[in-house]
Amino acid sequence: MAIVINKEKKRVDLTTEVQKISGIDIRSCLQCKKCSSGCPVSALTKVHPSDIIRGLQLNAGDKLFDSDLVWMCASCETCFERCPMKINMAAVMDALRILAVRNNASRQKGNVALFNKFFLKTVRMFGRTYDIGMIAAYKLGTSSYLKDTDKFPMMLLKGKIALTPSFKADKKYTNRIFARKHDRINS
Repeated sequence: MAIVINKEKKRVDLTTEVQKISGIDIRSCLQCKKCSSGCPVSALTKVHPSDIIRGLQLNAGDKLFDSDLVWMCASCETCFERCPMKINMAAVMDALRILAVRNNASRQKGNVALFNKFFLKTVRMFGRTYDIGMIAAYKLGTSSYLKDTDKFPMMLLKGKIALTPSFKADKKYTNRIFARKHDRINS
């Protein structure tokens, strides 16, 4: 899907904001499209990673928030590994999501933001994810209390989910990560 830029409408300067948050120089992209050809999610989306970068290069503004890839990116960093210029698309997508939420322009489908919120909350609390706590909070948030509960006993038996959180993580290190991320977002 092509990103159409409307010249008459004043656009938000996302490029500068994305570069500030992500630390990525958007202008260095060669548009070789290696990121798009290797992206495992691009087959499911209308817009590809190279389209996002090109839209930023052309200052497409808040039009990029409409992209389904911004919310579906798995942050697997396959694009980063394939990129000859080493552009970290996962960081760019994170920056776009941050700006979409900050500008009240988030248009993600489903409960992606809610899942992310509870996932990060458990990481912040325990230094690593606590599956049961995250799942319980997510189920309460979505009011889908019994959906997928038939899978829980087998996951428990196979050791895929622990009943209690792990307290082995270095909380000071985790807190520094969250503080640094918070500083980059708010600066």
